[in-house]
Amino acid sequence: MAGKLMQAVSYDSYGGGSAGLKHVEIPVPAPGNGETLLKIEAASINPIDWKIQKGVARPVLPRKFPYVPVTDVAGEVVEIGSGVEKFKVGDKVITYLGGGGGGLAEYAVAKESTMALRPSEVSATDGSCLVIAGCTALHALTVTGGLKLDKTEPLTNILVTAGSGGVGHYAVQLAKLGNTHVTATCGARNIEFVKSLGADEVLDYKTPEGAALKSPSGQKYDLVIHCTTGIPWSTFKPNLTTTGKVIDLTPGGGTFWNYAVNKIKFSKKQLLPLIVVPKTEQIELLVSLVKEGKIKTVIDSTYPLSRAEEGWAKSMEGHVTGKVVVECVT
Repeated sequence: MAGKLMQAVSYDSYGGGSAGLKHVEIPVPAPGNGETLLKIEAASINPIDWKIQKGVARPVLPRKFPYVPVTDVAGEVVEIGSGVEKFKVGDKVITYLGGGGGGLAEYAVAKESTMALRPSEVSATDGSCLVIAGCTALHALTVTGGLKLDKTEPLTNILVTAGSGGVGHYAVQLAKLGNTHVTATCGARNIEFVKSLGADEVLDYKTPEGAALKSPSGQKYDLVIHCTTGIPWSTFKPNLTTTGKVIDLTPGGGTFWNYAVNKIKFSKKQLLPLIVVPKTEQIELLVSLVKEGKIKTVIDSTYPLSRAEEGWAKSMEGHVTGKVVVECVT
């Protein structure tokens, strides 16, 4: 496809929000060694995407301007580079594009090592959402949290904050695959929705009980999957069991400070910062769980590539139920 042009959405500098996004026509990239060229079908927007635009990873990301954002995509392999062995032209795949981004475009280059096949039972729209959001929930629960996704272990009491959000709605569903009692927080409008995901108890975060994270049945939490911001360690601490863990998925300075203090004090209650880089085997496991009907992706809203800035603005507003997706098929 050398010499061909494609539609894409990019930004030229830090800041600007959705107004900073520009619709551009740029060359179709060429796959190198170990890479494939994908025709993108769907790309899911994560908060980290617009946080990078705000400068949260400065000066590491973006590596250069102009920058085509978004890393989580589903698409079809249309060309393969040298050394690619596991995939062929025509394969439907889900992948993580990494720090180079490129998802808000008609085509993108993806490394073979970060791709997973997408079966027909999993739509491109749903599949694109599994990457950062799904892998983060899975890693937090099973790797950092040590939870087994079966019913073989003793009961684990789990709290998921922001249970209706992108990561949270996966965390609630994945947690319920284990032998768990799950409490979740969300806004009042999403209480019934979060219950439908399997949560045993749901707290409106704006009520006194919700703000204090108090389980209605008096549970102390063995594990907290913390998917939002603004809740201090002092609020979590009295609600934990003696060896309870809080896994902070959006860690800031306070998280690292309390982590260090707890280490010095040899505290059995832990606050753990977590940043996840999606892995192929995790994406494959999530795909199989969706295919088997054990978990589902909930889509808040979808936008065509021509209106990608509207999806960007929607994500930046917060209070998204599930995921925001840009459908790139033209």
